[in-house]
Amino acid sequence: MSDASRNRRVTWLARLGFVLLQLLGRTWRMRWVNPELLHAEHARGGAVVLVLWHGQLLPLLWAVRHAPVSVIISEHSDGEIIARIAQALGCRPVRGSTTRGAARALLSAAKEVEAGHDLAITPDGPRGPAKSVAPGALVIAQRTGAPMVPFAAWASSAWRLKTWDGFMIPKPFARVYVAYGAPIRIESDSARKAAEGTDAVRVGIDAATDVAANGTAS
Repeated sequence: MSDASRNRRVTWLARLGFVLLQLLGRTWRMRWVNPELLHAEHARGGAVVLVLWHGQLLPLLWAVRHAPVSVIISEHSDGEIIARIAQALGCRPVRGSTTRGAARALLSAAKEVEAGHDLAITPDGPRGPAKSVAPGALVIAQRTGAPMVPFAAWASSAWRLKTWDGFMIPKPFARVYVAYGAPIRIESDSARKAAEGTDAVRVGIDAATDVAANGTAS
């Protein structure tokens, strides 16, 4: 397939995906759990690093639409489709991943945070294993001094794709709970030491997912 044909295919799929997400997302009954945890960090005057599992990306992208949130998205072809959809939703895509374009992505992401934009990152993306934690988010948090805030979603009814991450697509008119977890702060003075904190990130996102599944909307 030529580059021109590939670009046309990506453009068509991104437009179709955006339209379908708009139609589907507008039916979701969004509920927010613990938003004060995020508001408190913003009140301190800085941006945060939102950490979330790749399988929950779709409803969480919808949740932050039209907000000044930057999102790290991989550079492979599927990532290009997601990046265009994210941009159409009002997010700011940062291209790269832990396996491709990592150094450039981390530098660009850190600049987004330093400019005051919240950053969303899937530490188990783009290819897993599911719920594994690559150190990128920890390094960005250490570099910028921004806290990491676990970010999770749960839906009352959803399709789950047979992919490595069990990608979740809430069904029409589902109740979608979006939860924030307790901020995780990096106290280390070096990126290498900060990168050792992957367990705290994993526990934090899983705890936020449990809150989303069992929480009461505010």
